[in-house]
Amino acid sequence: MPSVAILGASADRTKFGNKAVRAFLARGYDVYPINPKGGEVEGLPVYKSLADIPSHVKLDRVSVYLPPPVGLKALPEIASRGCGELWLNPGSESDELVAAAEKQGLNVVQACSIVAIGESPHNL
Repeated sequence: MPSVAILGASADRTKFGNKAVRAFLARGYDVYPINPKGGEVEGLPVYKSLADIPSHVKLDRVSVYLPPPVGLKALPEIASRGCGELWLNPGSESDELVAAAEKQGLNVVQACSIVAIGESPHNL
């Protein structure tokens, strides 16, 4: 089963950080919501950081729903944890972040990860 970490996961169902959790769950992914506040999103425990996800879990994707300056701060942790693809969703990307991520050797995809898996954010 493919896995995804959602950086910027939210309990607010109107936010894309929540819609992504629901979309990936609907498509059969193992979903790891990440938010420093912790708690629960859509019945899943929220990890406070990528480092809190069990080390045996191989992340196929990390999908980012954070403003670019926050994403830049998270980049070292993303790079050290590793992932198959780093998805920068609309509003989370910046030239600086993309360049820094690519310099770290990450496979950057700039697109809506929800649409990419065949879901419509407007239907969630």
